[in-house]
Parts: sequence; C-alpha cells; structure tokens
Amino acid sequence: MDRVELTVAPRSVLGKKVKALRRSGVTPANIYGHRLDSRAVEVDTVTLAHTLKALERNAILSVRIEGEKDQRPVIVREVRRDILNDKILHVDFYQVSLAEKMKGDVPILLVGKSPAIEDLGGILLQGLDSISVEALPADIPPHIEVDISSLTTFDSSVHVRDLVVDPKVHVLTEGDSVITSVAPPRKVVEAAEPTEEEAAEAEKAEAEKAEEASE
Repeated sequence: MDRVELTVAPRSVLGKKVKALRRSGVTPANIYGHRLDSRAVEVDTVTLAHTLKALERNAILSVRIEGEKDQRPVIVREVRRDILNDKILHVDFYQVSLAEKMKGDVPILLVGKSPAIEDLGGILLQGLDSISVEALPADIPPHIEVDISSLTTFDSSVHVRDLVVDPKVHVLTEGDSVITSVAPPRKVVEAAEPTEEEAAEAEKAEAEKAEEASE
C-alpha cells in the first residue's frame, strides 16, 4: 500500500500567537521522536484534514519539511480539537525508525454473528476495545478482527490468547484478558397487582398517617 504523503513548513510562530495561524487556515504542529529534537511546523488546515481522514489507525505518514530533501516517517500521536466545533487545533507527529520495534495500541473490531445473541437473546459484552502490541512500525495493524460466531452459549468468551495475529506482531496484553462474551438476557419482573385486601390495608395506613400529621 502506498504511503500517504504530507508537506509541512517550518514554524516560527509559537505560543498564543498560533491563534493567528489558525485564523489564516494554517494548523500548528510538532514533529518529535526518540533522540530527536522537537521541530515546530505548520500545515494547511484543509490539506491536513483530508490527510488525517485518509489515514488508518497506526499508519505511517511520509512528511516532508520544506527545505529538507528527505521525507520523515511519522505516525500521528495526538490530534487536539476544539471541543465546541471539532476543528483541529494542533497535531503531534512522532517520527519513527522503520528498523526499530515500537509499542502501540491496536483497536479490536468485532465481526460476524453470535448464535448466543441471535438465537438465545443474549447480550454482547466487550471487555477490551484495543490491545497493546510491539512490532516494527510498518507491521502494526490498523485493527484486529474478532469473529464472534464462536459465541454459541452464555458460557462462551473470546480471550486475548485466542487472537490470530501476524507472527511479526508480539501481543503485550495479558492472554487471559476477556475481549468479548455473552450475558444472559435480562428478565423483566412485572409488579403483581395488589389484591383488594392489600389495597384496603394500604388506604387505611395512608389515612392513619394523614390523621397523625394533622394532630
């Protein structure tokens, strides 16, 4: 798969002054990494938004800083957004070494249909929505699929040890951790209608309370 590319420019505007950058359609960003000094950069906001939308989770992005000949392999470490309008405020890019293993989180994607849910009315429970792994940057997958068709009874479950992953990927999450399981359906208990005698007793009790309160 071809790697997504992005061109950025060196940034001299820092601190609170970056608000002016955002108003002009430019997003401030930083590139940093192991044994690397942090580099302040800026990028066209529209281009950045389209690029981030095209990226899968854990994907490597080729970033070229204007004035530099070589591209830098990076991953998107953090995207800060405005909580009111979801606009991008700042992006942190982490430069990786393609020859060195790194740790990352991989989302869990549930696929298929569970007989315990479809036929028995069970409730799907998901204990983990991601797992931690270690691998070369290019080998870390965007997600790992878990087929829930094996959940045939209320005693069924899928553990981390049941995952099928590429041998190049070392799973760090504890193997006994439950990814997903099925709970029995909740029983709806209907309140029984009171008998005439019980209703009369309740009315009498309410009347006595009202009489005591008026004294």
